[in-house]
Amino acid sequence: MFLKKSSHIDKVSNVRFINGQVSFSSVSLNVHCFEIDGVLVDTGSHTLLPQFKSFFAQMDVDQVMITHYHEDHTGGAGFLQKKFGLPLYMNEVTIDDCARKADYPLYRKIFWGRRRPFQAEPIAETFTSRNAVWDVIETPGHAKDHLSFLNRQTGQLFSGDLYVHPQTKVILREESMPTIMQSIEKVLEYDFGEMFCCHAGYVKDGRQALTEKLNYLRELEEKIHSLHQQGFSAPEIQSKIFKRKYPITFFSMGEWNTMHLITSFLNGDNS
Repeated sequence: MFLKKSSHIDKVSNVRFINGQVSFSSVSLNVHCFEIDGVLVDTGSHTLLPQFKSFFAQMDVDQVMITHYHEDHTGGAGFLQKKFGLPLYMNEVTIDDCARKADYPLYRKIFWGRRRPFQAEPIAETFTSRNAVWDVIETPGHAKDHLSFLNRQTGQLFSGDLYVHPQTKVILREESMPTIMQSIEKVLEYDFGEMFCCHAGYVKDGRQALTEKLNYLRELEEKIHSLHQQGFSAPEIQSKIFKRKYPITFFSMGEWNTMHLITSFLNGDNS
């Protein structure tokens, strides 16, 4: 199977970052990691490690903060720990999972590679970089251990996969839309401006972007519940709201699907 891989390095404000992309056929996925004030936020995927090594070699960091355990965010963690001896911090909920051999579906191994085990330390409610204090904000929903990081001094939010896209169409089977909405509401209580998303990249007005996403999700939730109350089944609601078929649904054998979004709202899943 032939994968096309590419990456580019850039800098916005005081944040240096790399964006890597993996493509096969009609499916293209990307992921960022960010360097600021001696901190690296996330580590990319194992598949993209050859592209990311030059970025890692040039960075000047003391510690690595991980937003969540998914393999496109932790794939370079083992390399960074072994090569540079950097301490890794993440939500303690998934530290044991990351210390073991990764177990996830084949298509994710094809795109993101097999994440190597690594040893992380529990992250605190705040942490300090060279010139700033950061808030660690629990933002579950996309993943059970998901965290966002806010630099108090600069007002920059590093949102992991909380944002990704202003209008969510497909989600992972494990995701909870009500919980994601609660997490967005929680983040909006903080004072921030610029946002750095691990997939969308740099978002100049992060507060506005997250507000618009929250409004979209509220409207979508209302529409889904309204149709359900009219007697429409979940598959019927899916055909009414989501006309387009997404390649990732076929390629992931349904792990990414518009149906999961609908059932998450209907079930009121807050796990």
